[in-house]
Amino acid sequence: MKDIVLATINARYTHSSIALRYLYANLKALKGSAVIQEYDISDNPQQIAEQILALKPKLVCMGIYIWNARESQAVIEIIKKVCPEIFIILGGPEVSYQPFRVDFGKADYIIQGEGEITLYNLAVQLLNNHKPPNRIFNPKAVDLELIELPYAYYTDEDIKNRIIYVEASRGCAFNCEFCLSSIDKQVRSFNLDKILAELDKLWERGCCSFKFVDRTFNLDIKVTNRILDFFLAKQMPYFVHFEVIPENFPEEFKQRIKQFPPQALQLEVGIQTLNPQVANNIKRNLDMEKIKQNLIFLETLTNAHLHVDLIVGLPGQTIESFANDLNQLVSIMSSKIQLGVLKKLSGTTISRHDQIHGMVYSDLPPYDILKNDLISYEQMQKLKRMARFWEITYNGNNFSQSVKLLWPDGDVFKGFFGFCEWVYNQTQSTYQISLNRLAELLFMYIIKLEPRTDKEKTELANLMVADILKRKLRKIPGFLRDYASDIPIIKKSSYGV
Repeated sequence: MKDIVLATINARYTHSSIALRYLYANLKALKGSAVIQEYDISDNPQQIAEQILALKPKLVCMGIYIWNARESQAVIEIIKKVCPEIFIILGGPEVSYQPFRVDFGKADYIIQGEGEITLYNLAVQLLNNHKPPNRIFNPKAVDLELIELPYAYYTDEDIKNRIIYVEASRGCAFNCEFCLSSIDKQVRSFNLDKILAELDKLWERGCCSFKFVDRTFNLDIKVTNRILDFFLAKQMPYFVHFEVIPENFPEEFKQRIKQFPPQALQLEVGIQTLNPQVANNIKRNLDMEKIKQNLIFLETLTNAHLHVDLIVGLPGQTIESFANDLNQLVSIMSSKIQLGVLKKLSGTTISRHDQIHGMVYSDLPPYDILKNDLISYEQMQKLKRMARFWEITYNGNNFSQSVKLLWPDGDVFKGFFGFCEWVYNQTQSTYQISLNRLAELLFMYIIKLEPRTDKEKTELANLMVADILKRKLRKIPGFLRDYASDIPIIKKSSYGV
């Protein structure tokens, strides 16, 4: 039995909630009466509610995000129907800004913003039978020197099976209108000595995978370099993820990045658009030449694995503009390019473009764009399907060489878009397509692009076999055996998405 349940629904089992651990760490004397409960979106809401209620809590505190809003709503409503006396307290980005587009009317209290101190104070009052009159709390940003750090509350099971999230700072120095991080414009840093000490404790416990959630990791290069030095001093294997500002690559930063061995470093680079006018529309000031230079540096002179973001549907963006962005990126790098779809999040200022650019969004999570004045609903749907097929075909690294045959003339967008149109006509789906089936569709489409001799078909089959064998324990699809000239013997394994 626990008086306080801190719960959230993660997007995947392998994810962990640093937010819940911050809240738990700052419950002071109430920690002994609290427990962290994590679920994922494949879990049934009734079963989640059952497990929470089995703990006999007085307070249920839930973290609400764009990916779990509807599932969380279902859990809240079940708990309130079965045990209306339980206080429901909500926090997280999805309830921190209005309007609420999912109905959380059953919740008793909502904390909008950083809740480490506010939740503790509220819990003390409720457990002492004092109900505050205000339903919504808007606390100021916490003093990072005054809160307890959460890292001791990752369990050994977390370290073994889940992504371990860490942070050295909060806030973002940029004003990108689509992003919630831009609301907190002041970047606040934790005490670096304390952070490094906590990272070392995690390391000693066996943690060798760290994902930093800082929005601007390389903003303060002195801090950045000390963190990089911490990891460079460690023995492999380890894996560390940072989100970096694409323009801010001074020489001392570059020299450290170059020292990381293969498979040790992943950098997320938020480009969003390479079109200066579109970037200006969303208040994202980009130095395009520096960005291109730094991407080429990362691609050619480092072992870093890159995730570069492009967004579909930005105000003022045409299909031609997006196509040009994709073509440029593929021409200078071979790393992962994430094709995202613009979302309208409560609290952001992207809504100021609604009338000017005819922006229309879904009212349901994830609030993605449906159309604008330059891209119709039908075209937007096709672009969303393209983003999905790009993820499993290009980013999935399942067909890293053979996929390039879709754009023999160098026009990546045109070639891949045509493939997506054809695949969708064949399958009427973007999900539940096995890799065997996708490989067959890719093979058929490449042959369809231009007539090929039997020799050329064999060469294509051999190339696809080589792609597949880059992924260990992959089974060669049967249709390729009819064309390929050399297939090594490998162990049998399942093969699908």
